[in-house]
Amino acid sequence: MFTGIVEETGIVESIKPTSKSIELAVKAKRSVAGLKVGGSLAINGCCLTAVKLGALGKFKKVQFDLLKETWDRTNLKEVKVGSLVNLERPLRAAGEFGGHFVTGHIDGVGTVKRWERAGQDWVLDIEAPAEVMRYIVFKGSVAVDGISLTVASVFKKGFRIWIIPHTYEVTALKERGAGAAVNLEADILGKYVDRILEQRGAK
Repeated sequence: MFTGIVEETGIVESIKPTSKSIELAVKAKRSVAGLKVGGSLAINGCCLTAVKLGALGKFKKVQFDLLKETWDRTNLKEVKVGSLVNLERPLRAAGEFGGHFVTGHIDGVGTVKRWERAGQDWVLDIEAPAEVMRYIVFKGSVAVDGISLTVASVFKKGFRIWIIPHTYEVTALKERGAGAAVNLEADILGKYVDRILEQRGAK
C-alpha cells in the first residue's frame, strides 16, 4: 500500500528485454534506503519487486523484472535511459498518511492533452479510458504516475488537475508534454462502492 506522496525521482539506468521479462534498472538515493531484494517500490505508481541491488557511485541501483503484461499496460514502456521516474516506498504502519490509498496497481494509461503554466501553477488535462473515468469524481482523488492528486474538473473523456510548483519541481511530471502517456490508478474506495452496488443490484 502506498499514499501517492512521491519521495524522489529516480533515473532509469538501463532497459534490457530478455526472453522471459524486461529488466529495468533505476538509480536513486532516499527512496531505496533500506530496500532489500524482494521488497517493493512504486515506479511511476506501479508496484514492482526489487530483484537485484548494487552501488553506483552516490546512488543505489535497483533492478526489477517486468512481465510483458506490466510492460504493455503501463507507461514504463515509454521510458528511456536517463528518464526520470517517480519513486515511493510502501507505507509503514506508523508512517504519515499524506495522500490517499494507492495500491500500486495501474488501472489504465491516460494521455496528456494539455500541460501548460497558468500563473504560478500548472494545468494538466488528461484523457482517460472509460474503465478509469467511471471512478473519477470532482474533488476526488486519483494517482497520476503514482502522485496523489485532486480532480479539479471532470470532462466526458478526461479530467483536469492543477499542479502546484512544488509538485512540478519534485516529480517526473516536468518531463511530460502533450501526447505523453501517464499511469492512472483510480481511488480504491470508489471501486469497492461500485462493486457492492453491483452485487446488490443497485446498478
